Amino acid sequence: MFYGLLADAVLVLHLAFILFVLLGALLVWRWPHVAWAHLPAVAWGVLLEFFGWLCPLTPLEVALRRAAGEDGFGVGFIEHYLAPLIYPAGLTPGIQFWIGGGVLVLNLLLYGGLWWRLRKRTT
Repeated sequence: MFYGLLADAVLVLHLAFILFVLLGALLVWRWPHVAWAHLPAVAWGVLLEFFGWLCPLTPLEVALRRAAGEDGFGVGFIEHYLAPLIYPAGLTPGIQFWIGGGVLVLNLLLYGGLWWRLRKRTT
């Protein structure tokens, strides 16, 4: 049970990281110092998608699930609702590349909007 809870915690952490990569620029609008954590997170997330690398949280979660006696991914609430968001069925390298591009474009737009707002404020 302990390993299952740890695996669930890793899954939630994974989702939180993904949301931070996607929408962390909105936090930067309120707290500019968050950019020091957000920009490297975006770079990491985009690189993972562009090159099809495996996020280290994925094998950690799988190992914890196996240690809990599960077959890699369980069927609990968290796995049923969150896992498909992080590990969608039919994910291909081409789709990953487009996801990475979308993440990059979204963040460029958000940071561009922030830059525009700050630029207007100083003029």
